[in-house]
Amino acid sequence: MNAIALVTGGARRLGKALALCLARIGFDILLHYHQSESQALETVQEIGKLGVRAYEVKADLTKTSGIETLLTTLDSLTEQAPFTLLVNSASIMLHRAALELDLTEWQSALALNLRAPFLLSQHAARRMPTGGMIVNMTDVGARKTWKRYPSYVITKAALESMTSMLARALAPAIRVNAIAPGLVLRSSLTTEEEWSALTAKQPLKRPAELNEITSALEFLIMNKYITGQTITVDGGYSLL
Repeated sequence: MNAIALVTGGARRLGKALALCLARIGFDILLHYHQSESQALETVQEIGKLGVRAYEVKADLTKTSGIETLLTTLDSLTEQAPFTLLVNSASIMLHRAALELDLTEWQSALALNLRAPFLLSQHAARRMPTGGMIVNMTDVGARKTWKRYPSYVITKAALESMTSMLARALAPAIRVNAIAPGLVLRSSLTTEEEWSALTAKQPLKRPAELNEITSALEFLIMNKYITGQTITVDGGYSLL
C-alpha cells in the first residue's frame, strides 16, 4: 500500500513537477488546485500512467472553508492508506510596490503563502500518528529585498522561519524542511529581456531544470536525519 502525499498548487509549473516526482518514487498523490482545473486533470492523468493513484481536489486555501474541503478529501483517502507527506507549494506572487499594495492584496498573500501552510501543517501533524514529513516551498527571494514583490518576499521569509519553528515543535516524529529555488520558470510578470538579464547575472548563468529542484525533495525524503533546514537550489543567486 502506497503512502499518500498531499501537494498544494500541484496542477502546473513547479508544483506539477513536485507531484510527478513523488509519484515516480511511489507515493499516491492528492493534488490540490484552485483555478487550474484543466491542468489539474491533465496532471492527474499523467500521474496515473506512472502506476500510482492520483486524486484532485479544488479548494481556495485563502479561506478556512477551502482548507476544510481539502482536509475532508484527505480524510476520505486515509481510510485506505497512510498520509506521510505534505508539500506546501501553493503561493501567489503579486507585482506591487510597497506603497501600491492594498490591504486586500496583502491579506490574500498572507493567507495563501503563510497562513494556509501553517494551518495545513497543524492538521497534517495530527494525521501523521506514526510520523512523516512536511516540506515548504520557499524562495531565494525570502533573503532578498525585491522591492516590486514585498508581500511575496515577506511571506516567504516568514515561511522559512515557520519551517524552523515547526521542525523543533514536531520532532521527533515529523520532520519539517523547506526548499528555496532560485530562477526556474519565467512567469508572466517577467519579460523575456528581464529573464535573460537575471539569468546572466547568476554565477551558473542559467535557470534551474525542474529535476534539479525535485531532486532536492527526493534527497529530503531519503535522508531522515535532516529537519529544520532550508535547501537552497539557486545556481548561486543567493551569493549576489
